Amino acid sequence: MNADKTPIRSRALALIEADGHRVGARLAQASGVSRQVANGYLQAMVRDGLVSAEGTTRARVYALRALEQASRRYPREGLQEDVVWRELVAPVVAACPDNVRNIWHYAATEMINNAIDHSGSEEVTVEVSRNALRTELRVIDEGEGIFLKIQRALGLLDARESILELAKGKLTTAPTHHSGEGIFFTSRAMDVFEIESHQLRFSHRPRAADAIFEQPQDTPGTRIHMRLANDSARLMREIFDAYTDSEEHTFDRTVVPLRLAQYEGEQLVSRSQAKRVANRFERFKRVELDFSGIHDIGQAFADELFRVFANAHPGIVITPMHTEPAVASMIRRAVAAREAQADMPPDKQG
Repeated sequence: MNADKTPIRSRALALIEADGHRVGARLAQASGVSRQVANGYLQAMVRDGLVSAEGTTRARVYALRALEQASRRYPREGLQEDVVWRELVAPVVAACPDNVRNIWHYAATEMINNAIDHSGSEEVTVEVSRNALRTELRVIDEGEGIFLKIQRALGLLDARESILELAKGKLTTAPTHHSGEGIFFTSRAMDVFEIESHQLRFSHRPRAADAIFEQPQDTPGTRIHMRLANDSARLMREIFDAYTDSEEHTFDRTVVPLRLAQYEGEQLVSRSQAKRVANRFERFKRVELDFSGIHDIGQAFADELFRVFANAHPGIVITPMHTEPAVASMIRRAVAAREAQADMPPDKQG
């Protein structure tokens, strides 16, 4: 069989990343080649330095090798993000396509600058590594912690509310110097974007609902972890355009994952929950509410968002997404109540 070398190599790398055991047999089955041919590809990738192999033939375990990597701990005082980019990150991603390098340039400088300007940490650590499939970057500080800082600055009741506010975008504790857009757009450029701080972890992935995880261990400061495929087709300009008014060129659209407002064991039923969800909506013209993973909502919750808030802010378009039947039914009731109210004479409204 004259198999194309590149697809088989790519498939082998993906199999190794998922599980380094029995790769030869799995590759042969997935690619339609003999076990001997599959093992030949694996041996060649070991020789080329793309993967490592440990153990005997039957028990051999493969792993992706780092092709380029760098790490440095910087004093925060006087640190400049463009210097870190040029001397540490750019050389590691130099072999990536232009669009991927552009994404990393934006993401690295934005997240490093956040640590410089907001963390108050004595030092900032930056770690970057590239293998044959993807690049990962970590920015680590030992400051107060991003979620606690936002909670304190906004007077929130719970640090988990900070994650909901971050997910909306246009959030900064230093509005004179920052637009609050960096985390929002960086998270949408990445295959994996995670923030860990103290007992909380926020995770954003393009094909999965945003999520909050509670962790038993305490993570001091803030740790940001980003991952992007080296052959990603994303363009930073297209990511900006998806959330930007085409005429005014302003960041006017947000997508709010309502799972972030639903703490463990709770349902979205109350007006106070809806008011927390709607906090800072007035900064946008288009708000898309992502109901993924939400099976039901209360009448008061729906009424507050789709009648009360909508009536008070007619210039903001609120669009529900990924609604299950029970959720869609409750939203329709609230919308119908708003429309009926609008048809009443002014002296009958209220």
